[in-house]
Amino acid sequence: MKTLIAGAGLGGLTAAACLLKRGHEVEVYEQAPELGEVGAGIQLSANSVKVLDTLGLRAQLDAVSVRPLAYEFRRFDTGEMLHRVPLNEDDTHERVHGTPYYHVHRRDLHAMLAGVVQGLDAGCIRLSSRTTGFAERGTGVDLELADGRRAAGDVLVGADGIKSVIRDSIIGAARPVYTGQAAWRAVVPAERLPAEVRRPVVTVWCGPRNHAVIYMLRGGSLLNFVGCHERDWEEESWTARRPWTELQQDYAGWHPEVQAIIDAMDHDQCFRWALNSRELHDRWSTDRATLLGDAIHPTLPYMAQGANMAIEDGAVLARCLDGGEPVPDALRRYERNRAPRTSRIVRESTEHGELFHITDAAEMRDAFIRKDIARSRREWLYCYDPMTVALP
Repeated sequence: MKTLIAGAGLGGLTAAACLLKRGHEVEVYEQAPELGEVGAGIQLSANSVKVLDTLGLRAQLDAVSVRPLAYEFRRFDTGEMLHRVPLNEDDTHERVHGTPYYHVHRRDLHAMLAGVVQGLDAGCIRLSSRTTGFAERGTGVDLELADGRRAAGDVLVGADGIKSVIRDSIIGAARPVYTGQAAWRAVVPAERLPAEVRRPVVTVWCGPRNHAVIYMLRGGSLLNFVGCHERDWEEESWTARRPWTELQQDYAGWHPEVQAIIDAMDHDQCFRWALNSRELHDRWSTDRATLLGDAIHPTLPYMAQGANMAIEDGAVLARCLDGGEPVPDALRRYERNRAPRTSRIVRESTEHGELFHITDAAEMRDAFIRKDIARSRREWLYCYDPMTVALP
């Protein structure tokens, strides 16, 4: 069977690698003129690392990542600990879920996955190939490209991101709904920072209508900063630079550790983009085309699961397509098994944003106790294994 994949992001490359390892023919069409990723840090929990393990990437992950000891949720001004989730402390995550928990630069992970795909089929990825639509024809599908070319295959996977063209053709245009929040991102060289800021933990600083997530990357040589602030509409772009002074104003009066990070940033390397939501759908597919990752379930970043879900999607989709049943049935199986889990993650991520932004300190403290994030993530989120989960 020949699978066409629109988009060479993390989810598209995972699907390609998993299918190629199973002996399928794959062609990946990417609009960019060269392979690469924008963005900075991502967090990888066991539910995605198990997929990466099957692709032989554990040693590469160990070489370029950080293994955080724990999640620490703290009050924005006093630093009071609100909640703590053990990760690699005493090997907790690996002991309970089977793999370590990693922080990795998005570009590094993307390069690893591209290496796997190209190692299995050097000509698999076609660059400068912008998708404009598709047409189904009986037992096959044609992918339509902006330069007039058409690629023929048995099945099409739309892994073309939050502004997916393939999604528009399957379920209609996905109108973005602005959440009222925008996200800052910046990366800071570790040598500019005091030692107390460079601890191997994820720190989520929670404050009124605002929070910041901070963790180390690339063996501790970089610090990743993401700040999510409630504000008027903002551009939906990962590459929109904004003045450093605006970021500084958004975090005025916050804890000295947060101030030290902001002071150390390059003033011309502060990016801010809108956080939008899309309507959730149970229907992801036609008879010959389906969706994965942000193309179907974009999520707010408050559970650090966007990349993890895309990797899960790619692995489960490959298993379904390799099951021997007709393509339409395989795609129904895929969406039937993925839609409930991804919808839950999207909903709970939104709830986390509300939790992190509670104004009153006592109310926030009580809300963290009720939520018990450590138990919730242990019982259903991190324990999911895309390689072995039953697919009824």
